Amino acid sequence: MATIQDVAKKAGVSVATVSRVLNKNQKVTQKSALKVERAIRELDYHPNFLARDLRKAESNRILVLLQTISNPFYATIVRGIEDVARRHGYSIMLCNTDSDLEREKEYLTLLYKKMVQGAIFLDTEMSTEQLNELAENNSLVLCCEYRKGVNVPHVMIDNYRAAKTIVEHLIGFGHRKIGLICGDRHLESTMLRYNGYADALKEHGIAMEDNFIFQSSESSFQMGQRAVETLLYKSAPTAIFSMSDIMAIGALKALHKKGIRVPQEMAVAGFDGIEYSAVSVPGLTTIKQPNYEMGCAAMELLIQKMHNETIANEELIFEYELLIRESTLKSV
Repeated sequence: MATIQDVAKKAGVSVATVSRVLNKNQKVTQKSALKVERAIRELDYHPNFLARDLRKAESNRILVLLQTISNPFYATIVRGIEDVARRHGYSIMLCNTDSDLEREKEYLTLLYKKMVQGAIFLDTEMSTEQLNELAENNSLVLCCEYRKGVNVPHVMIDNYRAAKTIVEHLIGFGHRKIGLICGDRHLESTMLRYNGYADALKEHGIAMEDNFIFQSSESSFQMGQRAVETLLYKSAPTAIFSMSDIMAIGALKALHKKGIRVPQEMAVAGFDGIEYSAVSVPGLTTIKQPNYEMGCAAMELLIQKMHNETIANEELIFEYELLIRESTLKSV
């Protein structure tokens, strides 16, 4: 692939002259411009306008940081962020951090250098102190995840109440041995869902046992499968609550392989309401988060911050919905 240096060499001009031609600078002579244009055609050179724009301090780009776009939970949120961004003349840069703090910090150099105007965190490895320090001179919004003591606007659902709701749904069908596929413990949402699970059991006189809990370091289909193998080896639950739909669908696959009928022999419930939950076999009972609306709200909040507008409510708590499907419908 030809570079700007290749074009300059072929045209017999400086790189600066090629750059002026690409940016339609009138200070280039017609003779030089014709040489550059001919070299561009012959080399089939395609300038990297994205890199050029990023070098401009006035870039209207927004940084969106998330663990991994491979998790379908994030896809609809990102679409909401992007739709609002485009309506207001912004574009987004989507960055996968893989829960790596150093990688996250690398992306944040774009913010420090003013190559992006603001950032939305869907997940972060930064400490409360680091986030507060970053927020002092930058426009930030947290979406889905929130950490106590962080002075940053945030958008989320009541994770504690939602988890309690779905566990009480399982208890209502007669289940008293409810396994838990637990997500990454460093996330605030995970701890809130864990507390909702624990309190629902406690309020119904059910003892919580470690053997019924599988701790996962990531939310993935494979982790859901592994969770079933572990839980069946250590205990004998009659129902499983997974903190994410993607792991719940993995659990359904593992149960099917073992010939365990859902929900007749084992009920399964998820969390998030991703599109795949409606087409899994059987259909997955889950907590549906208003992902698109939360993404839109996060971007609206960020625009207000970037414009130094007063924000009436820096904590937006959206309502969730319990979607009851075939994976939990029959009692034991």
